[in-house]
Amino acid sequence: MFKQRKNKTFKYKPRFSEENRTDVGLDDNFDTKEFSSKWRRQSGSNVHVKGALPVKTLILVLVLLLLCMYLLEKKYM
Repeated sequence: MFKQRKNKTFKYKPRFSEENRTDVGLDDNFDTKEFSSKWRRQSGSNVHVKGALPVKTLILVLVLLLLCMYLLEKKYM
């Protein structure tokens, strides 16, 4: 009664497959697994996201701000 949808099919051919390794300039002694592991180690170690200020500095600034607010309130009231 109703037409069933067919699953999509793709003719995918990987760009860097083992069959295409006859390109000029590729070194046969080159180990791609070793390269990819080195790449992951290097790229992962260089990504360090730092906050604007350390937590200790923020707490110190907050305490000093509260102390100043308290002193100013006592002085002018």
